[in-house]
Amino acid sequence: MDVSLVLIIVMAALFACGVYAMLERSLTRVLIGFLLLGNATNLLLLIVMGVPGAAPFFGEERATSDPLPQALTLTAIVITFAVSAFLLALIYRSWQLGQADTVEDDEVDIALRERSEAEEDIMEDETDPSEDEATTDFVGVDTSPIRILHAKDLAAIDDDAPYDLPDARADDPSTGGGDR
Repeated sequence: MDVSLVLIIVMAALFACGVYAMLERSLTRVLIGFLLLGNATNLLLLIVMGVPGAAPFFGEERATSDPLPQALTLTAIVITFAVSAFLLALIYRSWQLGQADTVEDDEVDIALRERSEAEEDIMEDETDPSEDEATTDFVGVDTSPIRILHAKDLAAIDDDAPYDLPDARADDPSTGGGDR
């Protein structure tokens, strides 16, 4: 696989500039950074695709190109376009409301920035690992949305199905079973 070093350097520069631009407070710079990241991703997929091959026609015995990077590139183009349209609408609305496209700090951001390390330690100690277990509000309630039925619940349920027994036809040579 012959990859051009220039393409790799351009891709890395686009990624670096895109990340740097997205870290700004201006929504226009965030849009530009996102567009740079989208183009860098497309270039990465172009590099990953490798040497171009022939179209996969029936009967031809040539090396064909891999369609997966092409499909991923088309998907990346569509996602970049959709997010760019959303950011443009967000920038336009922000300009209409405040004549600026910068994101300002609100009270919560200021409070988080002014919080001391002692308060941070207290916040970390309050989390209990046993509280992370998945729970539901429907345990032991008659109105739970899912109810598992057994044979003892309804007489119409037949629980004696041979689901754990091996298939008897597998060893029968007349049905095509046996050693394969």
